[in-house]
Amino acid sequence: MIYLDNSATTKPYKEVIETFSTVASTYFGNPSSLHSLGMQAEGLIGESRNRIAHLLGIKANEIIFTSGGTEGNNIAIKGAAKAKQSRGKHLITTQVEHASVHEAFSQLEKEGFDVTYVPVDENGMISVERIKNEIRSDTILVSMIHVNNETGAILPVQKIGELLKAYPQILFHVDHVQGVSKVPLDLKDSGIDLCTFSAHKFHGMKGNGFLFVREGLRIDALFHGGEQEGRLRAGTENVAGIVAMAKALRLATESASKSWQLEKLRQYLVNELTTLEGVVVNSPDDNVAPHIVNFSIPGVKPEVVVQSLTAKEIYVSTKSACSSKVSEPSRVLLAMGLSEERANSGIRVSFSYETTQTEIDQFISQLKIIIPELLEVVNS
Repeated sequence: MIYLDNSATTKPYKEVIETFSTVASTYFGNPSSLHSLGMQAEGLIGESRNRIAHLLGIKANEIIFTSGGTEGNNIAIKGAAKAKQSRGKHLITTQVEHASVHEAFSQLEKEGFDVTYVPVDENGMISVERIKNEIRSDTILVSMIHVNNETGAILPVQKIGELLKAYPQILFHVDHVQGVSKVPLDLKDSGIDLCTFSAHKFHGMKGNGFLFVREGLRIDALFHGGEQEGRLRAGTENVAGIVAMAKALRLATESASKSWQLEKLRQYLVNELTTLEGVVVNSPDDNVAPHIVNFSIPGVKPEVVVQSLTAKEIYVSTKSACSSKVSEPSRVLLAMGLSEERANSGIRVSFSYETTQTEIDQFISQLKIIIPELLEVVNS
């Protein structure tokens, strides 16, 4: 098996699965219970919170555990907008956000908020000056993805965070789900108020994530119940998943020193793809994450390519996993100014630190067989 769909989800580390199993079977008490089993579970959550905070250089009380990226993005965006709406109802985001961000803003528009969707250039890049020009007296939130989940483009989060320091009334949210352990981001130096993480993107278990909420910041909760997570995320915590997530983040962080290997693989793949007839690379050359390559075969349905590769146990994807079953052009590629035909045929390849050049060679070898056959059908 050759797995090249790590932006959709990563395979949990063996140690992470073992940790999850141990905690789930031994420390199964409800963390809110007053007996010893509950207190043990609560202690594990606290220990995990401290470990994650240490790895990220933030404070333990700035971490809110969630079920993953979608929930984290919704809590951050809707919670911030509703908490600050007495000051204004203007929000700024980009045209290339993940579906969980895009749809959250669409919902807020229905509730009376005014949203500006800032366009990108042909490389999927945002202009800091354009963000500045869109700021109004009633702007209360800027939200953007750090590493684009489809193309790998790295948006200038640090520069925009520096810009927003001059506007203390504006909160800054970043979706860092695709960047963790691949593209460094200093939460404090970047002036970020809210930042989203998802465990299954860095070899943790699905159904777990966390949200960085800057100390002293108050946002509204989306749903209500118990006292968990500072009343911002009520509900019994997934103790085993949280402990496993802390371990996964540590292991992934340790692997981050090998990001040059990913960059070497990415450049190798791009070079090979450019030699194939009918293939055009959509990911930018610069300011791009080392683990994502997006390309198109105009005129060929990407699902056919995916299934042909699947038959050989090679796994890639079309666009974001959350949107891959929706039969329409990639919203991200269209925003970059690419043709509908090109946006309709995008394929995403994404690596982990376990990916090898041999696997890339096998992938390219299969493309050399598949593409001419498909193009012949299209042109016949």
